[in-house]
Amino acid sequence: MNPGDLELEARLQEILRASPSMMQVLETAAALDLPDWLIFSGAVYQRVLNQLTGRDPDYGIKDYDLGYFDPDISYEAEDVVIRRVAAAFQAPLSEMVEVRNQARVHLWYEQKFGEPYGPLADSAEALGRFVSPLYAVGVRLDRSGEMRIFAPFGLEDLFQMRLRPNPLRKTGGFEGTAASAK
Repeated sequence: MNPGDLELEARLQEILRASPSMMQVLETAAALDLPDWLIFSGAVYQRVLNQLTGRDPDYGIKDYDLGYFDPDISYEAEDVVIRRVAAAFQAPLSEMVEVRNQARVHLWYEQKFGEPYGPLADSAEALGRFVSPLYAVGVRLDRSGEMRIFAPFGLEDLFQMRLRPNPLRKTGGFEGTAASAK
């Protein structure tokens, strides 16, 4: 990792730590101790875009995507986790935290989005399949409160508000601009 990456990681952590609602979600998720969990998507990248454009940190945040990875891919096992997570949050966050077992995504993705999606090995692997590197950022708190950032394409696109297609995807699904993101 080059020094520029470390600087962007520090900036991202500063932005996320300055958001009380994001920290509440991260701290609650850490306390739940789900296997291989991450908060990703708009809850992360939208806060950076908001900071860069002078908006309120929570502007446009519609949900918090909480992915975890459990080899038990039964719907019943995922439902137990969904209920457990919902019970851990108070409104309005209880309605905003959306939980999905990343080990199950390949079971429903093609039917919902019309393109194949092979099984994942862990939660972070999902980030490499997002439609744009700008969106491909996940975060978790470890038990000591240290924030870990997962960004397979780095953070430069995000901080430059550069929306481009994921170079690893062979199919479509890429639309929009950073200005219209969430």
